[in-house]
Amino acid sequence: MTTTVKQRILSIDILRGIVMVIMALDHVRDYFHITSWTDDPLNLETTTPALFFTRYITHFCAPTFVFLSGVSIYLQSLRKTKSELSVFLIKRGLWLMFVEVVIISFAWSYNPNYNFFFLQVIWVIGVSMVLLGVLIHTSYKFILALGLLFVLGHNLLDFVEAAKDYKPTFLWDLLHHGNFAVHNLWGSHSAILFYPIIPWSGLMMLGYCSGIFFTSKYSKEQRAKIITRIGGGLLLLFVALRFINVYGNPIVWSIQKTNFYTFLSFINIHKYPPSLMYMCVTIGIALLSLVLLERLENSFTRTISIFGRTAFFYYILHLYLIHLLATLNFYFNGHSVKESIDNIQNYVWYFNIPGEGYGLPEVYLIWIVVILILFPLCKWYDNYKQSHKEKWWLSYL
Repeated sequence: MTTTVKQRILSIDILRGIVMVIMALDHVRDYFHITSWTDDPLNLETTTPALFFTRYITHFCAPTFVFLSGVSIYLQSLRKTKSELSVFLIKRGLWLMFVEVVIISFAWSYNPNYNFFFLQVIWVIGVSMVLLGVLIHTSYKFILALGLLFVLGHNLLDFVEAAKDYKPTFLWDLLHHGNFAVHNLWGSHSAILFYPIIPWSGLMMLGYCSGIFFTSKYSKEQRAKIITRIGGGLLLLFVALRFINVYGNPIVWSIQKTNFYTFLSFINIHKYPPSLMYMCVTIGIALLSLVLLERLENSFTRTISIFGRTAFFYYILHLYLIHLLATLNFYFNGHSVKESIDNIQNYVWYFNIPGEGYGLPEVYLIWIVVILILFPLCKWYDNYKQSHKEKWWLSYL
């Protein structure tokens, strides 16, 4: 017998909306910042504090989104049977994988021949959903144990990767390493791997298991205490592991030219693949944010929650919009069609000349314009979803 959840939890929508908006900043920076194709914004030798934190703050987007996807799946389990939820997760997971390969890869590449596939966050969410759709038939404790094993233990594989004779295979990169690895699939078709399956699926499993705290079994006060303790504990674990400097992140921190830059080195954690420390600090702060946001309800939170309720729709639109603006900017700056063709990298039309771009103030301005353009579209779609709940296909979008 299933239990009906009568209303959405606003704090989840608000936090999801916040990370979606922040995520767009990183993608705008990718296309428009002057050093986006020539340097790493986290490179302590060349970055500035403003550029560092512009990139660093976007670290919180993917893990928060994946974790909250797991929470939402648990809440769905209260109104669906195991069989219904399993079928839905497998079907939606396969759909998300298709969207990543076909719709999102084209948003990045502009290549109708699909010579280059981007396997990123939507891809790994899809794979994780399929896996969870199978695991749903096991026990809650088993899913929790497997999630903990994947998240806490996957950095043991870093020692294998650090060996001199280490040569990653496609399967190894797909499961654990990734890190912008390019693999030929067939002929002139290749894929670039960003999000490996083991750590990210483990994070979704832990999100699923955390969903129990958002049910009627726990009052708001009880939930706040539990989540605060878990979130605070994760941050303490991050600090302890980072001080030890042995396990949990493939790159150790080091003393820098100033105390402030040493602090930046300390908090600079590994996203590709997501290290244990990366997940501790991002999910720790996300959990504490959920506690704070549950106490807030105002015009800002109601507005930002619209992005949270239309996250998938927003995600696809923002990629096409940012790439379109980059294309228009490319030609506005006097470049020709021939230059765009000459600048193709791995069959991808970026419409970006390395070393050419804008400073951070202009990047932030473009980001604000992107959000302002997307808001009425997302608001329309949110209203459409609310007034057409009987349409089954909306649950896939």
